[in-house]
Amino acid sequence: MTVGEITNRIDVAMGRKEADLVIKNASVVDVFNGRIIKGDVAVTDGVIVGVGEYSGKSEVNGANKYVMPSFYDAHLHFESVMVRPSEYLKLALPKGVTAFNADPHEIANVCGEKGIAFMIADTEGVPADVHFMMPSCVPSAPEDHAGCVLNASDVRRITEKYGLFGLGEMMNFPGVVNCDPDVIEKLTVSEVSDGHAPRVSGNALNGYLSGNIISDHECESVEEALEKVGKGMYVLIREGSQTKNLKTLIKAVNKTNLRRFLFCTDDRNIEDLTAQGTIANNIRLAVENGMDAIDAITIATLNAYEAYGVKKHGAIAPGYRANFLVTADLTAQKVEQVYYHGKLIAENGKPLFDLPPASIDGVTNTVNVKPFTAKDLEFPFEKGMTVMRVMSDTVVTEAVKAQSKDGLNLMCCIERHHATGSIGHCYVDGFHLKGGAIAQTVGHDAHNITVLGDNTEDMAIAVNSLGKAGGLVVVKNGEVIGKLTLDIAGLMSSAPAQESLETRALLTKALGEMEYNKEIEPFMLLSFLTLIVIPDVKLNHKGLFSVTKWDYEYIG
Repeated sequence: MTVGEITNRIDVAMGRKEADLVIKNASVVDVFNGRIIKGDVAVTDGVIVGVGEYSGKSEVNGANKYVMPSFYDAHLHFESVMVRPSEYLKLALPKGVTAFNADPHEIANVCGEKGIAFMIADTEGVPADVHFMMPSCVPSAPEDHAGCVLNASDVRRITEKYGLFGLGEMMNFPGVVNCDPDVIEKLTVSEVSDGHAPRVSGNALNGYLSGNIISDHECESVEEALEKVGKGMYVLIREGSQTKNLKTLIKAVNKTNLRRFLFCTDDRNIEDLTAQGTIANNIRLAVENGMDAIDAITIATLNAYEAYGVKKHGAIAPGYRANFLVTADLTAQKVEQVYYHGKLIAENGKPLFDLPPASIDGVTNTVNVKPFTAKDLEFPFEKGMTVMRVMSDTVVTEAVKAQSKDGLNLMCCIERHHATGSIGHCYVDGFHLKGGAIAQTVGHDAHNITVLGDNTEDMAIAVNSLGKAGGLVVVKNGEVIGKLTLDIAGLMSSAPAQESLETRALLTKALGEMEYNKEIEPFMLLSFLTLIVIPDVKLNHKGLFSVTKWDYEYIG
């Protein structure tokens, strides 16, 4: 910053010069003192210079409006919305979010560096702080078979080449605590390393945190959150489309530990994003569950910036970046205006910017499956065998012994990157799908094909209907009744967000014609049933895997 810039800002702050922009007579959220103050918010050179009485070259009437810092989503994957990042941002920014810690490990598992480069290119020029994290676990664990493997030297090279913000969620917990050389080398790449440690406790958590990991978004209980906060972690309170932890974890927050919590969405589908938003939805739910609104806003703003070492952001105060929103309600359910660096970028739910989409060359036609038949999907049931039980509002599963095949669905994980022909099989309890099958190329994190149904003929039709592009397919009684093509890596659609939303709605409607457990989000849940770093038991291309025992010999 130059002498002239400093002098100009001081002159405006002192009232000797007009500000570039003034929001007049607003109710300003003070996240430092936890209060609302009345005044004008003055902005010059993209920075807030004061709250008080000011005049500006441009003035906006803020009477009966709240001015608060814009929000920070501390952990998400653009891929989970199934539209390209530029389309996601057109939806999210008007809802008040201007900062994102985005981990592109989904597309990295399919396309490697090309996938990461695409994600970065597709967000160039966006009026937001998009912090890309370097995927730390491609694949998520050595037992998986992804489209690419990124070792420690790759992680360092790519991080430096693209100037990435930090190291993404370290899912390979065994690799950390057992001091795997490649994993430990990855932990030296950045000063910021996100964690992923579901149910890790005691000395195991101590060892994990000694790897210089700062955060976790996988807490399920108050006790788990308090232990992790007590050991210096930042706990991200997640509210996604299938995994919903907020109502439980909010009970762990008090005035003493408030500053150690952040909000994130992690995985949220396009319908929920459009209808409910992202971080504003976390704020609303937190307030509905007893939290003070300003405390919730503080978690959504200042906490995240300070946790990740981003200075002079996340508050309405002199010298802080002018990233803020104007809303008629304190929980920001009706955001009227969003400003980034003092410029209006969204109004009344509509973006006021456009982004030229990046080329999708090199990230298409990624589905490569060895020919198979319905017979290859068959899996004999044995009384007393271990099956995977799924539940609502979580992607954690249980391993249970099944005495009967009644009520179970067959699930297969089919390798789709190198046409190896590997197929893992298991039975699933709790999905209760009848009369058909669903298949998809979204299967965290290796993103092989996942298919679930009540008969192998429909399952085979569903898989073959995915084609080279990939996507989501619903089959009923031998007929494809719904399909969403995801031509970018089998994870995202290159179509505009509105078109994808409409197609997804038709797909959801088609699935609604079938019988299944309506307490789950079927596509989102199915995508996580192959993620072998989340307890208790998951399925990959080899077979049923015990996450707690870290082997395929599950004994329940």
